[in-house]
Amino acid sequence: MPRTWTAFTKLSDKDAAEALGEALEELDPEPTGVGVFEIEDGSETFEIGAYFVEAPDGIELALLAAAFDAPAFVISEVPDTDWVDKVRRELTPVEAGRFFVYGSHDADKVPDGCEPLLIEAAMAFGTGHHGTTLGCLRALDRLATEGFTGQSVADVGCGTAVLGMAAARIWPNPVIVSDIDEVAVEVAEVNVRANGLSGKVSCVESAGFANPEITARAPFDLVFANILMQPLIDLAPDMARHIGEGGYAILSGILTRQADEVVEVYARNGINQVTREVIGDWVTLTLRKTS
Repeated sequence: MPRTWTAFTKLSDKDAAEALGEALEELDPEPTGVGVFEIEDGSETFEIGAYFVEAPDGIELALLAAAFDAPAFVISEVPDTDWVDKVRRELTPVEAGRFFVYGSHDADKVPDGCEPLLIEAAMAFGTGHHGTTLGCLRALDRLATEGFTGQSVADVGCGTAVLGMAAARIWPNPVIVSDIDEVAVEVAEVNVRANGLSGKVSCVESAGFANPEITARAPFDLVFANILMQPLIDLAPDMARHIGEGGYAILSGILTRQADEVVEVYARNGINQVTREVIGDWVTLTLRKTS
């Protein structure tokens, strides 16, 4: 396998982080990929990373970091790894109530009487192993056990589409899922086909509820949004407009210390907390529109 290198640093200013990311693309040797990501710890800090197939120039990286008042880049050589094989070894099946999330390598482990959800190992984000996805699946299972049947369901920020597929497994009506990232939408479509849910789960590219295919299906009686605190807060007014009276929102991607703020913002928009589940550092909220 080819050798690869990574270089990472951090900045608290989003504009500066994005500018540094753009500057990285001009390096020689040129990185094969550059990313700027908000760190999911509530610190409002951004990580800037670059990936190389040739050893990067440490002096150039040091000069770039200094130019943007960033800490020195941490440069690492990535060991040769068959990542798909590694994921297959480490991602064991996940049970969340009636749902059983597994990779094709564990197809022989699917128990009788469950609702199986196949997520391929090569597409591992959103497999159910992370506390946020697991919390959302448990919340869905709990609603269904209490007798709720979703007639119009959406998943905003769907990743692998595991949550939308879970709803489509247990309820008769079609489900719509969306993601702001084109690649995520493609991954979702692959998983929908692999689970035999084509026609029951529609996948669209959208920022929030912006896509007209989503707004045409409103009002929803259940919306999943497993993203991050700030996008969830920004989404609250739109969520209130698109959920019908008595409808539910299952929200995650929220750290425990962030949960009260999210609850307060949604309450101001007429969507109030019903349950709260903590898994590790993460919280999943189930809320209901009451006004």
